[in-house]
Amino acid sequence: MARLKITQSRSVIGTKRNHRDTLRTLGLKRVNDVAVREDSPVVRGQLHTVRHLITVEEVD
Repeated sequence: MARLKITQSRSVIGTKRNHRDTLRTLGLKRVNDVAVREDSPVVRGQLHTVRHLITVEEVD
């Protein structure tokens, strides 16, 4: 299974509550926080929701 390194690159100030909740679910609390998650359809859907607030890289 591939792993994804997710970095919060933008602030959640002024965003929708759904976006803030999604970032919290991914394990991100503040700008420059990093979380590593297994690649799955559920995680991909969450990433799509907040794609404007994060950067994603594949980790070997």
